[in-house]
Amino acid sequence: MDLGIKGRSAIVCASSRGLGRGCAMALAEAGCNLVVNGRDPESLGKTAREIRDRFGVSVTEVAADVSSQDGQKALLAACPAPDILVNNNAGPPQREFSTLTREDMLKGVTQNMVTPLELIQATANGMAERGFGRIVNITSLSVYMPIQGLDLSSGARAGLTAFLAGVVRQLAARNVTINHMLPGKFDTERLAAGVRYAAERAGVSYEEQERRQAAAVPAGRFGTPEEFGQVCAFLCSVHAGYITGQNIRLDGGLFPSAF
Repeated sequence: MDLGIKGRSAIVCASSRGLGRGCAMALAEAGCNLVVNGRDPESLGKTAREIRDRFGVSVTEVAADVSSQDGQKALLAACPAPDILVNNNAGPPQREFSTLTREDMLKGVTQNMVTPLELIQATANGMAERGFGRIVNITSLSVYMPIQGLDLSSGARAGLTAFLAGVVRQLAARNVTINHMLPGKFDTERLAAGVRYAAERAGVSYEEQERRQAAAVPAGRFGTPEEFGQVCAFLCSVHAGYITGQNIRLDGGLFPSAF
């Protein structure tokens, strides 16, 4: 399917690895020129080179923490008028609720709520003026269902979702959409860290805990960053202009709901 976004410009935050990388790859396959981002210049450069070699699109690397003001300025300097914005950022590590400090909580809210809101503030009006914009926020299935130890991440991402519920409706008539992708268990470094955390708590091996977690998913496996990225690319396409304000669950059937 031609997604109709060839030549469009896209900023993909935290895209040197994992789900962000999957989104960057899929958008490049659709013909978008990219600004990719990560804190590790080496892994970022590797991703950027692979995208250029495979898809022949323009790729600008911004090695920075997207949560910082300087990082955001660098992203917007590299692409002042993006057509597509994919918000992604590392979440707080799994921690017991009772151990969280005020500093921990403020940092988590900044990472997973304030940062995407600031980038949307900086880009959405320009998209509206040009008559095209696609914003996708990578949040988490934990917005819908509790995951032990991820209370801070869940709260911040749920706050982002609720904050934007009215904003999306202000932008819809200008062909600017905002949607949220809620990943369940995907085969990423983030998942591996969660498996280690759970294995230690359960007193079992990493391999056994990995098997248990995969077995708990009705699909019987973890998702891949590649299939996640393809859904992101569709939400950014010309075909998805009537989809906005939605929470798209990608979880292999893990969330037990009829609606």
